[in-house]
Amino acid sequence: MNHNSGRCYPINQPLVCDTSVESMPLRISVVIPTYNGGKELASVLQSLSLSTYPAFECIVVDDCSTDGSARVAAEHGSTVLRLQKRVGPAAARNRGASLAAGDILLFLDADVCVHSDTLDRIAATFRTNPSIAALIGSYDDDPQATDFLSQYRNLMHHYVHQSGLESASTFWSGCGAIRRSVFQSISGFNESYSRPAIEDIELGYRLVQSGSRVLLDHDLTVKHLKQWTFWGLVRTDICARGIPWTELILRDRHMPNDLNLQLSQRVSVALAFLLVTMTAAAAIWWRGYFLTPLFALVFFMLARFWVEASAASRPKTAPLWLIGAVLAIIAMAALHNMFGLIPPLVLSQLLLFSRHRYARASPRNQKWLRVPAVLYVLFSALCCLYYLPSHVVTLSGFLLAVLLGLLNSHFYLFLAAKRGLLFAVAAIPFHMLYHFYNGISFLVGTLRYQFGARDPGRVASQIVRSLK
Repeated sequence: MNHNSGRCYPINQPLVCDTSVESMPLRISVVIPTYNGGKELASVLQSLSLSTYPAFECIVVDDCSTDGSARVAAEHGSTVLRLQKRVGPAAARNRGASLAAGDILLFLDADVCVHSDTLDRIAATFRTNPSIAALIGSYDDDPQATDFLSQYRNLMHHYVHQSGLESASTFWSGCGAIRRSVFQSISGFNESYSRPAIEDIELGYRLVQSGSRVLLDHDLTVKHLKQWTFWGLVRTDICARGIPWTELILRDRHMPNDLNLQLSQRVSVALAFLLVTMTAAAAIWWRGYFLTPLFALVFFMLARFWVEASAASRPKTAPLWLIGAVLAIIAMAALHNMFGLIPPLVLSQLLLFSRHRYARASPRNQKWLRVPAVLYVLFSALCCLYYLPSHVVTLSGFLLAVLLGLLNSHFYLFLAAKRGLLFAVAAIPFHMLYHFYNGISFLVGTLRYQFGARDPGRVASQIVRSLK
């Protein structure tokens, strides 16, 4: 047996009496790197224990954790490899793969739970598609964390992967399987990524360049347990993803029209830059007169997120911060004779309170809130647009925003269908910000590449380390 303790399967023994190769199930080695995995790791291993697929082993590589992750893994019957020095997930996965006995290596993140039939689906796909070298899936549309930011981020990932090409251009280690022989032939993950970054994307690029086929199975979904914070999200997107990914694109001179790099997303980045540049110039020129309706509009759109985030982190002072923000905008509106902004500000808080007050009520009791919510969003947007100075600047910015919205309309409609209209409205500023700092990441990555920092793994590790 390949497990140290607990539930396991003798994967290097004949599985049935018929010893023909065709009758034997593919053996799967699940490799999970973890650094202070905590409760999430226990949930991940519990989900694996409920798998209906018999021929698998689980190898947990403890990357020098300090929270007892190795003990948790051992208690759930996993083979545990504890490293004496932190090496990062790329090297940890390689160490785990070197111990694997399976035909297929399934890499999972330590905060990703499989469904009971996930391994069955992976094995069946490899069995029926002998030409594929690797297989990736996506997060499902029901993430565990219920706060707005985590829901938005995980749903965005789900949407991007569900919209991706079936013939994938890269690999994903959140839930990615690869034939062990192929993994060995390309020397595994690039260990110069000593911190979590784009080591899986880099491996996928090498796979595709070698002529191997990577399949994106839209029906292969897993549950993500991570709870995102705003600064954690921004730091990850810029430092661990955007900048090193730019380095990788420039290194390989390859930018596939797929996933986050679709043409519509590149155009969205350019439009977001134009919109922010125009807004900044107008703010410098008109100062408070321009910023007052702009602050009000952004506040309307983000009010739901603000309430949820503040209530979670500062439950006692959250109302004070919210009231303070409202009073500040009211004071700016009064100072610039924009009294028409005050009623929607007050109405927004009453509406928000009502929605949270009846959040646990039956859907029937919440129906009366839907029409006022839609009308309120339209009213507040028109009110802010009315008070913005310069019809030319306002119209230009409005057209840019509309074009940006149209390019991403399928995503916003997807969010509205999954979580409602106000959720989709609140997501728009975050999505525009996402496009904007992706452009920043591309500029920084390009400059670093041109001036000699041409190892994406080293660049990613240095940046992440500097922010610790």
